[in-house]
Amino acid sequence: MASSYSSDLKIELMATGENAGTWGTKTNNNLNLVQQAVAGYQAIDVASGDVTLAMSDGTISNARNATLKFTGTLAANRTVTVPDSIEKVYNIVDGTNHANYTLTIKTASGSGVLLCEGNNYVVYSDGTNVVKLTEQRLWRTISAAETVQAGAKLFVETNGGAVTVTLPASPAIGDEVTFVDSRYTFDSNALTVGRNSSKIANASSDLVVNTEGAAFGLVYSGSNVGWTYTEK
Repeated sequence: MASSYSSDLKIELMATGENAGTWGTKTNNNLNLVQQAVAGYQAIDVASGDVTLAMSDGTISNARNATLKFTGTLAANRTVTVPDSIEKVYNIVDGTNHANYTLTIKTASGSGVLLCEGNNYVVYSDGTNVVKLTEQRLWRTISAAETVQAGAKLFVETNGGAVTVTLPASPAIGDEVTFVDSRYTFDSNALTVGRNSSKIANASSDLVVNTEGAAFGLVYSGSNVGWTYTEK
């Protein structure tokens, strides 16, 4: 019986009596594949196009890495695709500049996880979809107009002029965005929160914030009320 390969990590499964004289080489190769799955790291530039990850039989492959960091400035909405039919946990670092575009990690057949610029994730592929387990939301500073993703935590600088931050399109219930007036200048140069077709606090209008030192969060509660305050 010839060797076969495991369904998830594609490690060579050697049959009894097979590969005489090459067990050492093949075992070491298998150990390197396990090492990649447990401790492997790879940075992948997603700026110029979508990326399809590979999981090849018995060969070092980018889909086998434990940790993936996505880099580059997006030039359009981008998708990173994990092969169907493998089950695996990934640490994901979104190190990209979204530049008002979106970044999604998914299986070929699934809907996947929409990532937020600057945040870190633990996700898993169950063979048909990528599912988010945890998200580490990190603060970042903006001083110009931007469309943000769910999970954004923003120090907003308006000392150089008013800033408009547009909320995510097609939000899901529980999506959150947090804002802080980091320069205490909202009173002179206001923050405008663009509603992007959803209501904000039950109003069909953008939210203008002109209170010095304002700090508040919004959570999407559904289409009836839309985005509502978590604190203000």
